[in-house]
Amino acid sequence: MQGLILLSKPKGITSFSAVNKIKWLAGEKRVGHTGTLDPLATGVLIVCIGKATKMVNELQAEEKEYVADIELGATTPSYDLEHPIDK
Repeated sequence: MQGLILLSKPKGITSFSAVNKIKWLAGEKRVGHTGTLDPLATGVLIVCIGKATKMVNELQAEEKEYVADIELGATTPSYDLEHPIDK
């Protein structure tokens, strides 16, 4: 199997675990992604399978856009969204 998968990565899953799951499902050892997304982030994870892994560097060089929602003045005990907003 070879090709690209555009995966809508949900919050709470690491890029590494998503790639490992695809490796297992596809039965292919050569699987890579074009950029790590934080486990707390959602977004498109481009996964390359088989011969398509040769495209990883080219795809990583493309322009990217990041969109974020922020809440000014909110704090959490860990300073990220691993804990609920406390103030």
